[in-house]
Amino acid sequence: MSTLPVIAAVDGSDDSLVALDWAFEAALVREAPLRVVHVQQYAAWARPDVLPVGRPEPEDDPVLYRVRRYLAGRGERPVVEYHALEGASGVLPELGSTAELLVLGSRGRGGFASLLLGSSSLVAARDSKCPVVVVPKPGRQVQDDMPIEPGPRVVVGLQTDSPDEAILAFAFTEAALRGARLQVIAAYDWPLHVWTAATAQIVPPSEDQDAVEAETRTLAEGILAPHRERHPEVHAQLHIAPGDAAGRLVSASRDAHLVVVGRHRRRLLAPARMIGSVTHAVLLHTASPVAVVPPSPPEE
Repeated sequence: MSTLPVIAAVDGSDDSLVALDWAFEAALVREAPLRVVHVQQYAAWARPDVLPVGRPEPEDDPVLYRVRRYLAGRGERPVVEYHALEGASGVLPELGSTAELLVLGSRGRGGFASLLLGSSSLVAARDSKCPVVVVPKPGRQVQDDMPIEPGPRVVVGLQTDSPDEAILAFAFTEAALRGARLQVIAAYDWPLHVWTAATAQIVPPSEDQDAVEAETRTLAEGILAPHRERHPEVHAQLHIAPGDAAGRLVSASRDAHLVVVGRHRRRLLAPARMIGSVTHAVLLHTASPVAVVPPSPPEE
């Protein structure tokens, strides 16, 4: 049983209730408490010292009242607690330091209707210390060009040139908790083009595609080996494919329980936290919930 809660951020929107359902199930399989949080946002220009003194009471919060009614009557359920907070979008990432998971919808009540991803989701996925699960609106369609077997499935992207153990550990654990297959997607760049200064031209690569694919597979199998050993109950399928990693992950997201990605590690010349282009594209377009996992602590 986990002592840390699964936190579901709600704002009264239908999207946040869909995310609440996902968080409810996640808390059940983890045997963890479910903490439902509503952040009553104030304008960025407002001064906190002129706001009413004291934290708002959950009993007086209409959003949390709606959630209580929404969850009423369910049979098996985790321990549920309710919290009403005041603040801006930056409050959500701070909650991640006391949570096992932070779950929220892809869009809330704020922002423009044309946006596919809300600012709160982006900020939380970028800055939270725990994994953040962003649940999209139901019915999002994707084009898939790979055969997908029926049954519960977790998808994870693997960068063979810079793997992160935290991402793979989270994906294997999630698959084990759900009794799901794990689909590991390792994409490699192809076709490769090499620029030569001597002729100022782009020339074909010296390696052929079969060799690049074989090398990618060898690297990926070596990276996965210790995780397979720790989770023998998880059937992990490795899929090697050329081209865009984000496109492959989006394609695989149809009917998946979860797609697991990471965010950029901090670097000396880029110390700020970043989402990364692949993760950003996946958040925008996948049909399934997306878990954004922080880098392994030594890399932070």
